[in-house]
Amino acid sequence: MSGVTFNRNRIKLKKLMGIRARLVMLALLVVAPLMLDRVRTLENDRAKQIAQAAKEYANLTHHAAETQREVVSSVETMLKSAAYIRASGGIARSCEVLRASLPTNLPWIRSIMFVSADGLVQCSTLNIQVGLDLGDRSYFRKARQTGGFVFSDYLFGKTNGRPMMMAAYPVAAINPEHDAVVVAGINIDWLSQIMTNLGGRPGMSAVLVDSTGVVIAAPADHASLIGRSLDTVPLMAAIAEKALSFDEPSGSVSFTASDGTQRTLSFARIAGTQSRLIVSMDEAEVTAAINQAIRTAYLELAFACLFVLFGALVGAEKLIINPIELMTGMARRFGEGDWSARVVKHRLPSEFIPLARAFNTMAAQLSQRERELVATNDSLTVMASIDMLSGLGNRRGFQGRLDFEWMRAQQYGSELSLLMIDVDHFKLFNDTYGHPEGDACLARIGETLAGIAADTMGFAARYGGEEFCLLLPNTGPARALAIGETVRTAVLGLGLPHRTSSHAIVTVSVGVATGKPTDALRPGDLIEAADAALYAAKHRGRNAVVDHGFVQMVDEAGMALAS
Repeated sequence: MSGVTFNRNRIKLKKLMGIRARLVMLALLVVAPLMLDRVRTLENDRAKQIAQAAKEYANLTHHAAETQREVVSSVETMLKSAAYIRASGGIARSCEVLRASLPTNLPWIRSIMFVSADGLVQCSTLNIQVGLDLGDRSYFRKARQTGGFVFSDYLFGKTNGRPMMMAAYPVAAINPEHDAVVVAGINIDWLSQIMTNLGGRPGMSAVLVDSTGVVIAAPADHASLIGRSLDTVPLMAAIAEKALSFDEPSGSVSFTASDGTQRTLSFARIAGTQSRLIVSMDEAEVTAAINQAIRTAYLELAFACLFVLFGALVGAEKLIINPIELMTGMARRFGEGDWSARVVKHRLPSEFIPLARAFNTMAAQLSQRERELVATNDSLTVMASIDMLSGLGNRRGFQGRLDFEWMRAQQYGSELSLLMIDVDHFKLFNDTYGHPEGDACLARIGETLAGIAADTMGFAARYGGEEFCLLLPNTGPARALAIGETVRTAVLGLGLPHRTSSHAIVTVSVGVATGKPTDALRPGDLIEAADAALYAAKHRGRNAVVDHGFVQMVDEAGMALAS
């Protein structure tokens, strides 16, 4: 009887331990260690992901602040270029040049205007603004007082009442004889567009505020805050108080908000302005999302392990991993600068085609924006380095060329010569014939110098006012002195009338300096030597060419000025 009972129990056990049960046990034996190790890894990753989220938001804050800074920098560069235009000509001609040279690919600049010292708009790219009185605007007064670039707080336009910001730069910073101010209207809608990558993230709030705490720009999900003071928003009030109370240009701080939530705050000041970009992260909400992701990961892990046991790994490799690797490879090529990288859609499953199409569209748009940005930077660089009156390089362009030629001469051990050229009695010329004739005179002399520079492989520039310069690479003192005489006689040959001069025509004085650059000297030493020679030429009665002297004035570095 006991034998029969044992056999019956063995049959039941065999049924219980059938093939399905054995596969389940095998799955448990294979998967259980992996599951336990994965659970431990995910729990360890929890804290790392929270810290990584805070770091990511701080990096986003810095990147967005840098993008905003580039917009401010482009506005400042454009205003300085306009100031150069205004400083080199009358109001009528300056307006014509301004309208002709205003870039159309800077959509954040709504308008640019020239404003007189009493605040009246003399000229504008928008005719409706001519005649407006900006004398009561604080940014206008501050620009005149500080003599530098000023970016305003949030305000409303006088012509259309629309919210905007203004930037100002005094022409006196370029030429102290001019008291006009260049003013630009800034489209704050573009500032919000730049912040789009900060929107739509769980637990995160991002705003750009001015020095008073008024919201200037925000992502689309916080667009209702634009124009409001953060003090009027209960949750944001504590955020604003924390961000605006720090004197540092950027930083992060954790605190408990009024609603009891723990928040991490990242802020960065926009260079050149008093505005701050504030990004706040609700740690509880971010943690909840991470917890949900971990729970989802547990389920996915369990199903993935079962999927492996039933042979689905091959299908996953073919349907998921290969397409992801293909798109990752395209993204890597695109990130390395291959702007032609595109995903071939016919090699992907249908589920990945919308993603591939979106990637290709994004790649095309980024390529176009990169080309536009390069073209804009090239245009601004050219505008900032050219004197609009004479067509020669301006002082900034000359300084850059001098630094380059200085390094090259130092590298090859060659000589470098500089001619400083000053129009004799030019103030009397302006007083006698008027500024328009004075500008025409400078333009003629600029054309003459451009021709001589082309013949001598030199670089001509307008150094400032009635003073020009001619940089002559690989040129010795004798040759430089001869070229200086060529300049003097060429200007004399123009025969420009000047009845208040003893020569009755326009003449120039030329100072010549030559040297071999060394590590112990600066390019400014060559300018000082040429200036000294120019001073001597003036004291010799003008209409003269004087070099710095053939005396070997050797300093500790072994350089001989005009050696």
